Amino acid sequence: MSQSAFGTVKIRREDLPKGGNLCEHCTAKCCHYIAVPYETPDCFEDMEYIRWIVLHHNATFFKDDEDWYLLVHTVCEKLADDYRCGIYENRPQICRDYSFENCEYDEDWTYDFYLETHDQVWEYSEACYKSKGKNIRSKKPDLLPVMA
Repeated sequence: MSQSAFGTVKIRREDLPKGGNLCEHCTAKCCHYIAVPYETPDCFEDMEYIRWIVLHHNATFFKDDEDWYLLVHTVCEKLADDYRCGIYENRPQICRDYSFENCEYDEDWTYDFYLETHDQVWEYSEACYKSKGKNIRSKKPDLLPVMA
């Protein structure tokens, strides 16, 4: 067991007593963002739309395998100070379907592909979709002659 940054006691998933509730030891990671599937972009114009979205506060994109997701970093307005649901008995179905048996409680993952700034989206777009000669970068300089 260890103390989390939020003051809750963090136990390992495998140490949870039978019949225990992992949510009692969690800081509600699942209530701090929304991730929705996003159609895979296939042209520069699609990436320009993604760049526009990323210009909005707390909107990012990631890929899981080859699937794209819009990730919005936002806290559920019904999350209480003790990390409990303020409308537990009337929570949305998606929350009811979510189980701590497959949640990200003990996950410390990073994304292999993550776009969080419009500059990153622009560079990715330029690398993948712009035709030769139409990018914003200056021409690659010629190599200098080797002096013998």
